[in-house]
Amino acid sequence: MARKQYSAGMVKLPFWFSEFKKMISLLNSGMSLSEIKILNLKENIFSAPTEARAKQIFNTVSTRVKALDSSFYNLFEQCDIASQKLIALIAVMESDTLFFDFMYEVYREKLIIGIDEITDSDISVFFKDKQLQNERVAKWTDHTLKTLGKSYKTVLMESSILDRTSGAKKIMKPIMDQSLELNLKNCGMEMTLRALTGVR
Repeated sequence: MARKQYSAGMVKLPFWFSEFKKMISLLNSGMSLSEIKILNLKENIFSAPTEARAKQIFNTVSTRVKALDSSFYNLFEQCDIASQKLIALIAVMESDTLFFDFMYEVYREKLIIGIDEITDSDISVFFKDKQLQNERVAKWTDHTLKTLGKSYKTVLMESSILDRTSGAKKIMKPIMDQSLELNLKNCGMEMTLRALTGVR
């Protein structure tokens, strides 16, 4: 994965699973991203409330899709919904460096040591560490970090690897489909695989 600058962009970006699914389906049917972009503006294929939101959905979801090797596109349509959500989560991880680091440093570590929940303080500690390590993150306000933490939890709940109860969030360790695991390895994405399965 190309390391991009840390970003707080996820404060306003949902998981957008159904939109991701639709874009993969259109790509598999032979359309290009530029054709999907035009279709989105003409026909509002993501049912966005405004044109600005339609553009934002396209830009975000296409960035996530492009972060994956194209071998994931066909695999996506062959998988069950649990694995499809994992692929969509992997696309978020690959397109957002800070979220990737959260998954690798917090989620993976929890799986390794056998603690099955993520608390608000876990998220706070992660961001505090990043503020010490990174000048860009150091400038973000407490409000931004709190909102970003909520966004991370929402994405993990919508991808079904964190439960939806209030308070501490229980980790639901994903069952990795063999074909997905193999594809991750073939694409040199062992760190992503370790982040999701809790392997050192």
